[in-house]
Amino acid sequence: MKLTKVWLALLAPAFFLLAQEDKDVRIPLGLLPIQWPADNPYTKAKAELGRLLYFDKRLSADGTVSCADCHHPKFAFSDGRAVSTGIKGQKGGRSAPTVLNRAYSLAQFWDGRASTLEDQAKGPMANPIEMGMTHDAIVSKLQGIPGYKTRFNAVFGTDSMDIDHVAKAIATFERTVLSGNSPYDQYKAGKKKAMTPQQVRGMQLFFGKARCDACHEGINFTTNSFHNLGIGTDKPDPDAGRYMVTKNEADWGAFKTPTLREIAKTGPYMHDGSLQTLEEVVDFYDKGGFPNKNLDKTIRKLNLTAEEKKDLVAFLNALSGEGWQTATEPTQFPQ
Repeated sequence: MKLTKVWLALLAPAFFLLAQEDKDVRIPLGLLPIQWPADNPYTKAKAELGRLLYFDKRLSADGTVSCADCHHPKFAFSDGRAVSTGIKGQKGGRSAPTVLNRAYSLAQFWDGRASTLEDQAKGPMANPIEMGMTHDAIVSKLQGIPGYKTRFNAVFGTDSMDIDHVAKAIATFERTVLSGNSPYDQYKAGKKKAMTPQQVRGMQLFFGKARCDACHEGINFTTNSFHNLGIGTDKPDPDAGRYMVTKNEADWGAFKTPTLREIAKTGPYMHDGSLQTLEEVVDFYDKGGFPNKNLDKTIRKLNLTAEEKKDLVAFLNALSGEGWQTATEPTQFPQ
């Protein structure tokens, strides 16, 4: 359900109150204040601790992989690959989604198996083909680094750190990685020259004929729901997607709708990285996806002209903004 202006007006006081403790986090134009979890409120020190952990390769079994290897600033917090590479050069089966605007996201991962960012942060660390560590081994290693032990004590007020503390710090940092103030946001705020005439035509298509907002709606251009587009369903052993979590046949082949913020910078596209360009993505949707036993009912042929396709791609480029560029890799780590 879309939030109307009336609902936003009613919700504004609540968001304002929740935003008081994130005064150090700049919220770009077009986004809403962050709602910090009650059990993991924001502090500047916690976000900085999370930034250090996020980029620290020592959290992997062989010291070669960090969270940032699959979600790096130079790729708008994705990795520019079809599928990600973990320790020992092992390849995963899905493309790394961007970390951008995860503060506004619900279930995490392409299949939604993690209900929070904190739960998501724990997954790759213990995955044998990603970072390959046990949670106990990570905690033990961090406890053996005096610089980290001091920071954990200052942030959480205890010498007895655990994996939940590690995950809370990383999730806090990730919630500060934001993208807004794009040409689209500026246009919506009244700066009518912020977008080109071609981008404006693309916007009209996006919300009109193409009906892209059926799945990509709201401030983060996603419903946070799961859809079967047919990607990969023609393979001998298709990725079952959301079905692997719910065991509901209606979820077979369905994957989470990603944000379109910074979409021009986060290719290749789809859960398997099989589409290289935005032009290919638009062509795929124009053809009505790939037919299969569970194709989403919202997917249909669009019959776009060549010029309309170009206009739509131009609009998608207008969703590139700012905010995340300040989340940089540390030059030094705790010792």
